[in-house]
This record gives sequence, structure tokens and C-alpha cells, in this order.
Amino acid sequence: MVDKAGLGSLIAGIVLILLGGYGMYLYIPEVIVVLKGSLGIIAVLIGLFLAVIGFFIMKE
Repeated sequence: MVDKAGLGSLIAGIVLILLGGYGMYLYIPEVIVVLKGSLGIIAVLIGLFLAVIGFFIMKE
């Protein structure tokens, strides 16, 4: 027997994936801009993290 909550979550997840994919398809240029910005933010955060770790390693 299939769990009804699990089946509902699976169906809702598939619907959201399809809607999100369709939305991304409609707004491809904006999606690319957001991804570029996100990559920049992630690079800054990783650099900050590495700098802090390097500072603490040198302090020891």
C-alpha cells in the first residue's frame, strides 16, 4: 500500500518542478542574470570563508 502523504508530496513536487521549468523557459535571460549573480555571491562567500580559515590557521 502506498502512503498517501508520500504520494501527495511526490505529485506536488512533480507539479512544482514542471511549473518551475516552464517559468525558467519563459524568462531565460532573467534566469541567466540571476545565475551569474548567484555565482558571484557564492564566490565571495567561499573566498571569505577561506580567508577566515586561513587567518585562524596562521594564528595557531
